[in-house]
Amino acid sequence: MKRLRTGVFAPKTILRRATVAAISGSFLSLVCWTRTLQAGVVVAVLIGSACATAPPSPYGETAALVLPAEVKDQRGRFREIFCAILEERGGTLPDSRPCDEALTRIGDEPAGTGQTVELGQSGRRLLAVIVPGLGWGCFSNWLDLDGTAVDHVRRFGYDVVTIEVDALSSSATNAGQIRDAIMSIEQTDTQPRLVLFGYSKGTPDILEAVVNYPEIRGRIAAVVSVAGAVGGSPVAEEVSQSKLELLKNWPGADCSSGDGGALDSLRPATRQAWLAENALPGTIPYYTLATCPEPDNVSPVLKRSYKKLRKMNPRNDGMMLFDDQFLPGSTFISCVNADHWAVSVPIARSHPNIAALFVDENDYPREGLLEALLRFVEEDLARSSD
Repeated sequence: MKRLRTGVFAPKTILRRATVAAISGSFLSLVCWTRTLQAGVVVAVLIGSACATAPPSPYGETAALVLPAEVKDQRGRFREIFCAILEERGGTLPDSRPCDEALTRIGDEPAGTGQTVELGQSGRRLLAVIVPGLGWGCFSNWLDLDGTAVDHVRRFGYDVVTIEVDALSSSATNAGQIRDAIMSIEQTDTQPRLVLFGYSKGTPDILEAVVNYPEIRGRIAAVVSVAGAVGGSPVAEEVSQSKLELLKNWPGADCSSGDGGALDSLRPATRQAWLAENALPGTIPYYTLATCPEPDNVSPVLKRSYKKLRKMNPRNDGMMLFDDQFLPGSTFISCVNADHWAVSVPIARSHPNIAALFVDENDYPREGLLEALLRFVEEDLARSSD
């Protein structure tokens, strides 16, 4: 049975001497970046990233936006909640900023409801169950994960656990581990209180779990995708399994090869075929939080993949295309002005010297974001049950 970790929300010589001294993370761009380091052109890349003019923004109020069919747009209400949290707690939250800088506007965003935002204790005491992305076990020990978002939301009656799925296994294998972890959580309420948060590859892991294991559905209050690889990532096509295995050499790595199926699970053809063949259970509410960084808000380590993905769609976060982040039939919560790592992985707080060179756009008010997501879901669930 996979462990539930309470309170977590994050050639050898070349890796240790160059890569480790330069950048952090798992995800596919890390593996791609080692090739640049091995080629000895890191200085040129950094100079190019620093001097290049940012491309025009693909976002803004006048930008066209066509959402997938059956996706409900509730960005206006989420903006009200997130903005209220940042305004009320901004002075005490790390990386706080004005709300308009934290969220990205695209097209005609719906107006807010004008209703009061409750910032007191949670009535439903939701439990956020985090399923992390590719390679998490390989590098999570390298990050400083104490406190941060977990301690923040506990102040208001919420709680957080992380399911430690295999770092490099397929979504099918990890789905079984998610099932076992969920079944091991004691049910203390008549209403389900588990909100599953899938980050990056964690999202398809969750989707396969709710489809393949119907016994867990009654325990789940909602599923939230954060920068989720719903439709796969084109970056997965560029990485070999042998390159991915380098993550096992990361300092403090606690991961194995698993079944070796992580990359295939992230390929667009695999994900899109799975979506075509599997309908999501209609008894669970689904929510989509997309990452939509402005072009000058992408860290250097992700610039290479960001530029390549721009040729396919200028709306991307350095790993995921915007359109591939939507859960079918979900509620569109918002677009955050953060790249693929900044929304979830606290590299800059853990290793500021490395971040200054390679991950300089990693700051984001993740504490306020997690609180806003939980409050939004709690409010939406209450409204749906009325």
